[in-house]
Amino acid sequence: MNGTETEMAFDTMTLWIVIVGLAIGSFALRFAFIGLVGNRAMPDWLMRHLRYTAVAIIPALVAPLVIWPAPTDGAPSLIHFTAAALTFAVATMTKNVLFAMATGAGSLWGLTYLLG
Repeated sequence: MNGTETEMAFDTMTLWIVIVGLAIGSFALRFAFIGLVGNRAMPDWLMRHLRYTAVAIIPALVAPLVIWPAPTDGAPSLIHFTAAALTFAVATMTKNVLFAMATGAGSLWGLTYLLG
């Protein structure tokens, strides 16, 4: 092992404790909304805010991949910025999520093939 590599070893018991803990936490979070509140009507103000959840999640998942792309070890990449800009432009003009995603994937693949 050279100086740039690090080795992390976990014993089996620690791994299973983490897996079970995450499973319990995930179940508890879902149960809080579905099991405890699922059969009640939500207030209008809450439903209005929940409509924007999906719109906020996709950019939150994509932004780190554009700003710190893994293929360049976190260095800014013109290819990733361009693909993101094209995707945003198509989404804004067409209001079609699937077409925007296909444009983003195609432009990223095409630009990587041509420039990368």
